[in-house]
Parts: sequence; C-alpha cells; structure tokens
Amino acid sequence: MKSLKKLLVALSFAPLAAFASSGVHLDRAPDLQGDQQALQNGAKTFVTYCLSCHGASYVRYNRLLELGFTEEQVKDELMTTADKIGEPMRIAGRAEEQKAWFGATPPDLSLVARSRASGDGSGADWLYTYLRSFYRDENRPTGWNNVVFENVGMPHVFWELQGEQHLNHETHKLELAVPGQLSPAEYDQKVGELVNYLVWMAEPDAGLRKKIGVGVLLFLAVLFGAAYMLKKEYWKDVH
Repeated sequence: MKSLKKLLVALSFAPLAAFASSGVHLDRAPDLQGDQQALQNGAKTFVTYCLSCHGASYVRYNRLLELGFTEEQVKDELMTTADKIGEPMRIAGRAEEQKAWFGATPPDLSLVARSRASGDGSGADWLYTYLRSFYRDENRPTGWNNVVFENVGMPHVFWELQGEQHLNHETHKLELAVPGQLSPAEYDQKVGELVNYLVWMAEPDAGLRKKIGVGVLLFLAVLFGAAYMLKKEYWKDVH
C-alpha cells in the first residue's frame, strides 16, 4: 500500500516535471529499444553508476530477465542492493546522508524517462542531452554544473568516462578541455544505452503493448472488411 501511494505521487508530479524545460535545444536520443545487447549494457551502467544514489523501487530485479539476462547473471553481476531476485531495485545509500551531501535526496528513477517528456522533446531526449551537458563550475558545491539543469545538485558521475567540459561563456557552447577514458562518440553511445534502459525501465511492457495494439488494429481491419461485405449482401435488394 505504501509503495502504491509513492507511485501515485510520482505520477501526479510527472505532468509538472514536463514543463520544467530550460529552453535548451535537446539532442535526439538514439532509439535502441529493439537492441537487447544495448539494453543490457544500459542496465549494467545503471547498476554501476546510478543505483548507489538513485533507486528504481518500482522495478524488481527479476524483470531484468526480460532483457536476456540469466538469473545467475542478475544475481552475480547486477543485484547490489538486494538478497532475493524478486526484490525492488532499491537505493544503496541512506536518504538522510544523501540529503546532507547533495542538499536534497536524489529522486527515484523508475519513471524519470516519462516524467521528463515535454513539448520540446521526449524524456529520452532530455536525459540524453542532460547526461552529456555537465561542465566544470568551481562556484558549485560539487564542482559541476549542467547546461540543461542549471545549478543541479548532482555531480558528474561520468566525468572519468567523458572527460572535463568547460562552458565557453561567449559562444555558450561546451568544449572538451580534458579528454576522458572514452572518445566523444563512445561516450555518446554509452549514454544512449543508459537512456534506453531508463526508457525501458519506465514501461517494461511497452513492447508487448505495441504488439498487442498492432494485432488489435489488424483484427479490426479484418472485422471491418467482413462487416462491410455483410452490409452489402444484406442491403443489396434495397440498393
């Protein structure tokens, strides 16, 4: 019951978050929903870099089996915050400690790909642009700022992978000052995989829903044809 109340609260705030746009142009995120390997890579990145601060409490570890992981892989490689595979992907850190460190408790990411959708782009576009728009700002407590989410409390957890970007205040563009472990193209790919996993996590049954929808439309098309032929046969003497 408590989890249900939390879910309803998250959904109620989703439309409000949709209007929280910074006016920054959003880059189009790659669509990798049909790429199982990419989704697996995104899941691994999420567990490694995100789950220590951000929970996904509306998703259970056993749902990762739908991405092609075996139960042994989930238990050995991905289950960092639970003992049983049927448990939710809870946060690893303590909420009170995180609030002291960052000024606010990091939000649950179960529905972030849906809550960040707006008229400027999809939630995937927002996340894809946001995770590539951190830059050094010594005036911030964490040493980092973000073009998409100004004065965000979250530090740049991927800085070793991406490198260090600086904001050119004349051109208002980001420039890579210190290269990271990955090339810009490799980093974009890694972020794209993570974002697609977040999209999948926000609605794991989206693929099935779309398949059912196509099937229903095909059925209605056949039914319409049969109904039309029946109508012609029934009214042929009248016309």
